[in-house]
Amino acid sequence: MKREELEHVLRAAAAIIQEQSFVVVGSQAVLLPHPNAPADLLASREIDLYPAMHPEKADLIDGAIGALSSFHETFGYHADGVGPETAVMPADWMDRAQLYYIGPITAICPEMHDLAVSKCVAGRDKDADFVRALLRHRMIEASTLEDRLRALDATQQPVERLVAWARRRAQEARA
Repeated sequence: MKREELEHVLRAAAAIIQEQSFVVVGSQAVLLPHPNAPADLLASREIDLYPAMHPEKADLIDGAIGALSSFHETFGYHADGVGPETAVMPADWMDRAQLYYIGPITAICPEMHDLAVSKCVAGRDKDADFVRALLRHRMIEASTLEDRLRALDATQQPVERLVAWARRRAQEARA
């Protein structure tokens, strides 16, 4: 994925739902604060996003420019219309989020440690690769990641297991 492709998806989503503000989560959100991010962070061909003011419109994005759409077939990348519940992050993540402006469009992006928390919670192989790469490229700090994981609601998430998972990724990143 490239920054220009992310911007294309945002413009297309804005045109489809007539909204100008989006929350971008998922791995390719890294392109907002790091337009020239290392290649090993840019493997995904989808942008996970939802309309900030009307998250319920995410399905419209999925239908028009989502996986297997003509948009996807034409450009080789697509949007994944998700919801606020998709990326599990600390309750105060929005306090650290940054705003990015693409013309009239506002993209809200979680701070990289909060984005990494969501990847730790998801825990798939591709998430481990992403967290390892963030650590290896020193785009996040292991201690801050652990602090953010400990800020999760322990009644909803296995916090200690997630911290152990993150510690393994940090060891692997140093190897």
